[in-house]
Amino acid sequence: MKISTSLLLLFCLVISTASLLAQSEIKTSDSSPFAIGESFNFDSKVLDENRTVNIYLPNGYHKDSLKQYPVIYLLDGSNDEDFIHIAGLVQFCSFSWINIIPETIVVGISNVDRKKDFTYPTTVAADKTDFPTTGSSANFMAFMEIELQPLIDKKYNVNDTKTIIGQSLGGLLATEILFKKPDLFDNYIIVSPSLWWDDESLLKAELPEILNQKSVYIGVGKEGPIMERVANELFQKLDLAKLSNVKLDFGFFEKQNHGDTLHLAVYEAFEKLFKTVE
Repeated sequence: MKISTSLLLLFCLVISTASLLAQSEIKTSDSSPFAIGESFNFDSKVLDENRTVNIYLPNGYHKDSLKQYPVIYLLDGSNDEDFIHIAGLVQFCSFSWINIIPETIVVGISNVDRKKDFTYPTTVAADKTDFPTTGSSANFMAFMEIELQPLIDKKYNVNDTKTIIGQSLGGLLATEILFKKPDLFDNYIIVSPSLWWDDESLLKAELPEILNQKSVYIGVGKEGPIMERVANELFQKLDLAKLSNVKLDFGFFEKQNHGDTLHLAVYEAFEKLFKTVE
C-alpha cells in the first residue's frame, strides 16, 4: 500500500510535535501554603500543660474591623480530627447564597488526652480500667471558662454568642457542661454522647433550675441500642422538663454509624438551631 507524501509529512509532524510536548517541562509558580486560619499554643495554668488551638476565620476577617462574630468551640478540634471538615461546613453554611448560619469563628481545641479531659470520675471498675487517666472534666471546664474563652474574647473580634460541638466523649462533656455550667455556652450541639459513662449517672442528675435562651440539638446514628437509647433519653429528659426559653431538637441518622454521624448531624443542627425562615 502506498502512502502519499503529504500524509507522510503530516504523520511526521504529529509525531514530532508530540515528542516536543513530551520533552518540554510544564512550568509552575512556586508553591505556597494554603491556610484556612491559624493556630497558636499557650501554657495553661489550669491544666498545667501546653495547649494548641486551631482557629478558622471567616473570609474577610480583619482584626481592626468593627464587625464581631459568634464563636463555635469545637471539641476534638485537632487538624487530624474534626477541625477541617467542621470549619468547611461552617464556611459553606455561612455563604450568602446558603445563609444557614452567620459568618462564624471556629475554635478547635486540640486534644492532649481526651479520655482525661472529657470524663468525670467514675465508680465503674471497667471504666477505670479502660480509661486509666479518667476524671478531669471539671478541670477542663475551668480551663475553658477561666482561660480559653477570655483569651479568644481578647484576641479576636467576637460577640457574645457561643456554641459548643461535642461528639462521643466530647458529647458527654458537652452534656455535663449543659447540666453543671450551662451559661458557658448559648448553643449545644451534642452528637452521639457517651452517656453510658459511670453507669449513666449524668442522665440521673437533676437539670439546672434555669436554662434561659439555650438551644440544644442532640443527634445520634445507628450506633447500637445503648448509644441510641441514652441519646434519646437525654432528649426526653430535656423535653419532659419543659424548660422555658429552651429550643430543643433531635436527629436520628439511620444510615450513619458512630464514625460518620457528626458531619450530617452538625449540618442539621445548623439548620434547626440557626436558620431563620424567610
